Amino acid sequence: MPTILTHPAVPLALAWGLSRRHISPRLAAAGALVAILPDLDVLAFRLGIPYAAQFGHRGFSHSLLFALLAALLGTLLARWLHARAAVAFPFLALSGASHGLLDTLTNGGLGIALLWPLAETRFFAPFRPIEVAPLALSRFFSERGLAVLGSELLWVWLPLLSLAALAAFLRRRATRPAP
Repeated sequence: MPTILTHPAVPLALAWGLSRRHISPRLAAAGALVAILPDLDVLAFRLGIPYAAQFGHRGFSHSLLFALLAALLGTLLARWLHARAAVAFPFLALSGASHGLLDTLTNGGLGIALLWPLAETRFFAPFRPIEVAPLALSRFFSERGLAVLGSELLWVWLPLLSLAALAAFLRRRATRPAP
């Protein structure tokens, strides 16, 4: 899995690229939370639920259905998020779905149950450039942890920041009055 630092990158980059006019700071924060939420499934280990189980790590909580349910719940708070429901739902759904999709790009684990409950199959992307993050916090602050952060910077943060900066530039250019 990418780290808890990287999962919010998708909604934050989207929010920056689309602007505060479209994505309020509250909605951006909710998107970041929805992007992190699936990894609460690591608590399953403490409950004795095996990694490969449907409700184990990278199971149901990493599915597209979970992303849609989280988005639906978040959309009920659209007014508090200073957003229209028609904006909140797709933004939160994409934020949630990005978690599982980013995890498919990692080079470790058992795959992601993206299509749960329609299929229990776990998926990986054909191209898996992101180093899988260690689950133990003690191993995160190690040479391995630095390698993970480096791969996330290269394969997630830099492309997303580049796209968001381009979107922000084009948006500003389109709204600038003609000379």
